[in-house]
Amino acid sequence: MQRYDRLREILRLDPDKDFLAIYRLTATFEFPWDFTRALELALFRTYAVPAIGSLLAGTAEFTGRTQKRYDDTALLLDAVVEHGFESDTARTAIRRVNQMHRSYDISDEDMRYVLCTFVVIPARWLDAYGWRPLTHHERRASANYYATLGRHMGIPDIPGSYEEFEATLDAYEKARFGWDAGGREVADSTLDLMASWYPAPLTPAVRAASLALLDDSLLDAFRFRQPHPRVRRLVRGALRLRGRAVRLLPPRRTPHYARQNPEIKGYPGGYDVGELGTFPLPGAGGCPVPPPRRPAGAEAQPPS
Repeated sequence: MQRYDRLREILRLDPDKDFLAIYRLTATFEFPWDFTRALELALFRTYAVPAIGSLLAGTAEFTGRTQKRYDDTALLLDAVVEHGFESDTARTAIRRVNQMHRSYDISDEDMRYVLCTFVVIPARWLDAYGWRPLTHHERRASANYYATLGRHMGIPDIPGSYEEFEATLDAYEKARFGWDAGGREVADSTLDLMASWYPAPLTPAVRAASLALLDDSLLDAFRFRQPHPRVRRLVRGALRLRGRAVRLLPPRRTPHYARQNPEIKGYPGGYDVGELGTFPLPGAGGCPVPPPRRPAGAEAQPPS
């Protein structure tokens, strides 16, 4: 197999019908390391939205149990990629995500924005640092994949194309990015988590490298000090060199899923998808906003 053979396989598929197959080939064969880094950055961006950052800080999941929250998020998303939307495993994973989200007062706009980050940020990362950029074919498949995931999550008004996802993300960030003490706390906890994956003497370098990858809108929202221009050039240049080196390597012959990442540390003995995440209860460390009271005689909604 040659370096571009799998891309030829991808281009033979239909991005409107075979979007799961295309996304799986792209994420687990072509760019598994890049997708992991890009999705970390995608989630990091959501902290800069005060409504999201303050909620995450209030739950203490991203500050008190950061590794577990990282693991659970990656594994729940990974279950859908690996097993497909119709599998029992993926249905269980999506049900868990819905149960957690519906325990909190999260707006449709915020949910739609998070979905947009999963579509747009990996493409932008690969444009900058990948061994090749995503093709329009792959971007269309990714948009269809996450639109399907969004429908399973009950998110309304999902963008209909990659271009619409990108426009929605840019407009939302321009209007909503801003300072919040809780968002900064979650951002710091996430940086500390990333540093913990390496020997302690490297902690300052890992944090500096992470900050060098953030754009000015994120740095301003979190009130992080601007990285030194030379550090930024060094970090970004190293990632571009890595992409060029990967281009010269033989293609991956087996898929690499997120559950295989060394950063997943919380389940050395394995895990049950149905037990991942949190099980918040209103009034008991769960949703800080009580649910609306149903009128007398109204039927309860079925569980997610």
